[in-house]
Amino acid sequence: MGTDETKLAVIAIVVEREESVRELNDLLHGCSNYIIGRMGIPHRERGVSLISVAMDAPADTISSLSGKLGRISGVSAKVAYSKMPE
Repeated sequence: MGTDETKLAVIAIVVEREESVRELNDLLHGCSNYIIGRMGIPHRERGVSLISVAMDAPADTISSLSGKLGRISGVSAKVAYSKMPE
């Protein structure tokens, strides 16, 4: 990727329901060609997982994915965009 029409971003995801993981993974798989890397950290004591997904993608693809993730029950998602010039 890395072209003028793409943005660098990180999506921070909090998963509070284990039952939601399959749907979350299906959405991420659908955007796998834009994903640079992914890191997941389970917090077993609280029964929560924290996931960060680094992307190089068109802004509308990133915001669409974040919105879809946030509509999954038990999942919260927020995006942080790079301020690198286009």
